[in-house]
Amino acid sequence: MTVLSEIGDKTFFAAAILAMRHPRRLVLLGCLTALIVMTILSVVVGWAAPNLIVYLLATFKVITDPTDSEIFRESEELAEVEAKLDADWKATNGSVKERSKAFSITFFGEWGDKSQLATIGLAADENPFGVVLGGILGQALCTTAAVLGGKSLALRYLRNL
Repeated sequence: MTVLSEIGDKTFFAAAILAMRHPRRLVLLGCLTALIVMTILSVVVGWAAPNLIVYLLATFKVITDPTDSEIFRESEELAEVEAKLDADWKATNGSVKERSKAFSITFFGEWGDKSQLATIGLAADENPFGVVLGGILGQALCTTAAVLGGKSLALRYLRNL
């Protein structure tokens, strides 16, 4: 579920764009750390408050939000993320700043996201350790693909200049 909800998401685009401009290792480390923290927090919330309302709201959001699955939203999200990154990255230098910026963008980008709500809903009904493990693996897969793809696109673009 995590992989399907993260492909083409704003944090997916953020990781790809960050990897185009900064070292892949640092971007991946910052993004994955944020996603791991967010996954664990979401599981704790879902596990601590296992009630029908939380489960139904999370499931309803994932299934019925048509704007997140429409193709035109991806280009709008990409432009929004790119503009924010341009503004935020102009003054940053060094690996600590790059990691912390990647962490912040990814962490706050996930608040209220489909994958966070799905994780809360799953943790309310399923084994929390399995939800953490599955969520982290899904997030790691998508983020790694975004970082590698973003860096590859940047290198290809630079060669064509």
